[in-house]
Amino acid sequence: MGFSIQEDLLWPGLQAGPLFQRPRANVLVVVRGVDSLALPQTVASYPLENPVPFTLDSVAETVHSLFSEYTPVVLQLAPSEERLYMLGKANAVFEDLPVTLQQIRARLSQDGSVLTSLPLNSLSRNSEADLLFLSEVQVLHDITALLQRHRHLAKDFSPDLYSLELSGLEELSRLYGKDSPQYRDATSILASVLQKFGEDMYRLYGNRAVVEVVTVKTFEAPLTRKSRSILESKQISNPGSPYNLAYKYNFHYAVIFNIVLWLMIALALAVIAIAYNLWNMDPGYDSIIYRMTNQKIRLD
Repeated sequence: MGFSIQEDLLWPGLQAGPLFQRPRANVLVVVRGVDSLALPQTVASYPLENPVPFTLDSVAETVHSLFSEYTPVVLQLAPSEERLYMLGKANAVFEDLPVTLQQIRARLSQDGSVLTSLPLNSLSRNSEADLLFLSEVQVLHDITALLQRHRHLAKDFSPDLYSLELSGLEELSRLYGKDSPQYRDATSILASVLQKFGEDMYRLYGNRAVVEVVTVKTFEAPLTRKSRSILESKQISNPGSPYNLAYKYNFHYAVIFNIVLWLMIALALAVIAIAYNLWNMDPGYDSIIYRMTNQKIRLD
């Protein structure tokens, strides 16, 4: 009906891009144990309320079922199970990528590891929690290094999916605390590494990749639905109010009210006009049925 909301949409995440240049890859990095990272101010960001654990297994299965003839790259890092899940025909390319946590830690002692280029400061190579964090940083570095050697994977017609969950900061905060120098150094290192990782992935896919970083302190327990009898407790219209008050109307109420009101008025006027015309209709002249039954039909 031409109504528009009075509030401005300040979220910069909704942006319209070229219709025929859709992103070819989606990179989702979940960082646990931190509320926010010192990322550039130019990126679009918004708060995430009530975060719950999630998985992209169904999305990965859909990508493989729709693009089974191509080589979609699907990498899922699950730190809880201490391994990387690699699916699709691109497995042969990522054979050198360490899979288990022990292999990742062994990769730190090899040539080209991140230990030679990162300022460790207070982080130690002998601590298990520190090695877990550094191994996750090593995985991010190895993924971009493999894609740079096999650029054809980023130029095919199949979409690629990267789902990486990092829990190294969570272990450091649990062991040392958030006020410790180890946690502060790790947070600074991870922010710079993620910025470089996002820029490399964006450049490898020819500026046609979406890189998301989700920072969450702790995941809340998912809500469970339990069935019970309706006789156990009385139903109220607003469970959050002890006075059985109705829900507050939002700013959409005026729009919905006007649409329903004027539509009912228009229908009522249409019914009145039709009834008035039918009541004053002359059957002999306005209806062909009664006109054909007239006895004085002129014959040619």
